[in-house]
Amino acid sequence: MSAAPRRPELRAASLAQIAQRALPSVETVTAVIEQRVKQGCVPAYETWLKKVVPIAARFPGHRGVNVLHPPVGGLQYVITIHFDSLAHAQDWFESDARRELVEEVAPLLDAQEKVDTRDGLEFWFHPSPGQPPAKRYKQFLITLSVIYPLTMIVPAVLQTVLPRIPGFGNYWVAHLVAAAVVVGSMVYVIMPRYTRWVSRWLYG
Repeated sequence: MSAAPRRPELRAASLAQIAQRALPSVETVTAVIEQRVKQGCVPAYETWLKKVVPIAARFPGHRGVNVLHPPVGGLQYVITIHFDSLAHAQDWFESDARRELVEEVAPLLDAQEKVDTRDGLEFWFHPSPGQPPAKRYKQFLITLSVIYPLTMIVPAVLQTVLPRIPGFGNYWVAHLVAAAVVVGSMVYVIMPRYTRWVSRWLYG
């Protein structure tokens, strides 16, 4: 993974000087890959997934992969892969390694894969065909309205539960669990439903 440049001089900066600094601009790119597996090829496809995920993780700027498995009996897989910049995402998608992996999995798929690349908050705010994109301030308000209560409620609840579980009373472990619950709730539960619920206002 690439890292932001160090600024050693900030060690001696005053609180006021830090507060006056502009917030760092963080570019994030999420690629959503849809693949429909042929009937009877799921075990072979699952084996392929275990191969491709660690290969992608070795590319610079990689920020994680999430695989949404289909329900029992389903064949549609959705893979979301995150990079810290569009340039790093292109390096992966245009690489010979990925091309070889796609050729390898092609016989297991019912149709050609679909790839949709979205940057920043657009991962959650992707309009239907024909709809105008959501205004940035609306994306900000929707995201804030979810993150604020989650970051207030989840740590408070976990603080009463985790100390009772051996090994989870550690500050760093508890913080990791809280972050995982917040992000998981947003990605898998809240945002997909919330954005549909407010879609008339969001895209109006």
